[in-house]
Order: sequence, then structure tokens, then C-alpha cells
Amino acid sequence: MKQVAIVGPRQAELIDVPDPQPIDDWVVVKVTVAPMCTEYKAWLGGQLSNCLGHEAVGAVCAVARPCGVAVGDRVVVHPTWPCGRCELCHAGDYIHCEHMVNVKAYTGSDSGTATYCQYVIKPDWLCTRIPDDISDDLAGLLLCGLGPSFGAFERIGLAACDTVVITGLGPVGLGGVVNAAFRGARVLAVESNAWRAELAVALGAEIVLDPRDEATPARLRELTGGRGASAALDCSGAVQAHRLLVDALGRGGRLAFVGESSADTVLHVSSDMIRKGLTLRGSWHYNLTRYGALVDVLRRSPVAARLITHTFAMSRVQDAFETLATQNTGKVLLRPFE
Repeated sequence: MKQVAIVGPRQAELIDVPDPQPIDDWVVVKVTVAPMCTEYKAWLGGQLSNCLGHEAVGAVCAVARPCGVAVGDRVVVHPTWPCGRCELCHAGDYIHCEHMVNVKAYTGSDSGTATYCQYVIKPDWLCTRIPDDISDDLAGLLLCGLGPSFGAFERIGLAACDTVVITGLGPVGLGGVVNAAFRGARVLAVESNAWRAELAVALGAEIVLDPRDEATPARLRELTGGRGASAALDCSGAVQAHRLLVDALGRGGRLAFVGESSADTVLHVSSDMIRKGLTLRGSWHYNLTRYGALVDVLRRSPVAARLITHTFAMSRVQDAFETLATQNTGKVLLRPFE
């Protein structure tokens, strides 16, 4: 099968690798849509890799024995390699599993562990069926497009009475705008990229402020009547954004972090946590038991489809990476058989 590899700084090409083979209740899925995520950062840095991607949509094409899905089922292929047996997996919080499977040791091969490829292998329980009224392209949003913010908002209980501030309007943050607007919340956003700021307004943000503007903290306070926001979501991973959101929240505010960060954020226990009564939550993805609820968001949101801004044949992956690097995109999809 064909698979994407990064072969040098800003260089990607297709390589040939063996097709994966089903084993036990692990099935092979023919990938029709491979959503792109943060892998472009490795492409920018020339981090050599032929194992790219963690989200996929497709159709089951091979099984080793009867299991939870059947050949021909259209499915969303969920990320990571959890054990499926621990308490976290059984509760749907598989993303936090502490007993990840060594795929090569279990299957005898590492083929099918990437998603920028034509076929993937996955345990049957991590392949959730796609309703007939949802296209494969739209189903690609049921992973990192809408999933992280959906899970975060569930954890902080975002409701229609809330004003939420969202920082970082990459595809995940733009998905946060979609999810927040769907819940009826008032959405204020912070982003320096003008292209993404314009898209955020189209997706439901009331206003997008520039983090480089020294007046932004005061403007957020003004927009919330001096009380501060009731909720916040960081998708940037930037320490400055963390501090901005902590300060922008009012008493009893709730903040969820989904943006990965390599730096330390200073929190003041007394003034930030005790006296303001803030709730801070880390949130990676959504609980798998809530898959049907996220499908309903995708089905009923009038703007969710606009989160997809570009599609590329996988044979044009170099063009796709170059487009992602401009940051003038929402969610970008690859088609592995084109």
C-alpha cells in the first residue's frame, strides 16, 4: 500500500509498505479520508518519519473472525492503542489508558499504524460505525476536528447561559467555536491570524481579538460587563494565553486546556484559585460513550461542514503540507486512493 513519509525538511513523498493483516478482533480498514493534524510541524522541522497521522475514516475490508464490526461497515477509526480491558477503557476514557498495546509485538508488524496511508489496523471497538446520513468527509470531523473541544465542554459543563473565551483558532479551536455555538454559548475568541479570525466569526464567534493588542485583556473585561467570562478554552498551548484566560475569567469560572504546552504556566493559588474559585481542567479528547452525541452535533450544526476548508489527494501530500504551513486553513483532509 501507499503511505506518506517525511524524507527531509519540508519534503514528503509516498512510499510502499506491506498491507496490514487482521488478527483476532483487530480489523483492517480501507481509508477513504485521513484528516491532517499537527504532523505538518514534523514536516517543517524535517523530522524523518513514515508513521504519520492518528485519525481516519473508511470501510472495514478484512476481519480475522466475527467481531464487533463487519466487512463493508463505514467507520471512524479512533486514535491511540489502548488496552481495551482497564477501567478507563471500559468507561470510555480510553485516551488516558496506561496500558497501551505494542502493536508490532501483538500483530507482528507495524504496518497499518499510521493513518496517512491506504489501510489501517485497529481493534474493532475503536472503529465506530458512521450513520448513513453522514458522509465520510463530515465523519472526519468526529475526531480531532470537533472531538477535543466537545470533550472539554462536557467536562466544564458549558451551557447556553455561558460566555466562553477561546484562545488559539487552529482547527481544534475553530471546532471549539462550532461546539460552543451549537450549545448556545456566547463565544469570544482570541487569535492573531486574520484568516482564521474571519472563519471563526462565520462559525459563530461574536468577536475575535488579537492577543498582540495590549488592550485585549481590558476589552475582554469590558465585553463581559466587568464580571469576567464564565468559561474558557485554550487550544493554543501558549503560556501567555493561559494567563490571559485565567485573568479573563470571573468568579467561579471554568477553564479547560486542550492545547499541548511545553512550557510552565504560573498559577497563584490564593488569588487565582481560592479567591476566584476557578475550576481548571485538562482535557485531551472526548469519552467514547459520547460518540453518538457528537454525531448529533455534526448532524444538526448549521456550520460544522465549514470547518473543512481543503481536501487533497494523498498523492499531493506535499501541497497539503505546504498549505497547512500557511495556517490559513481549517481542517484539511487527505484522500489516500487519489
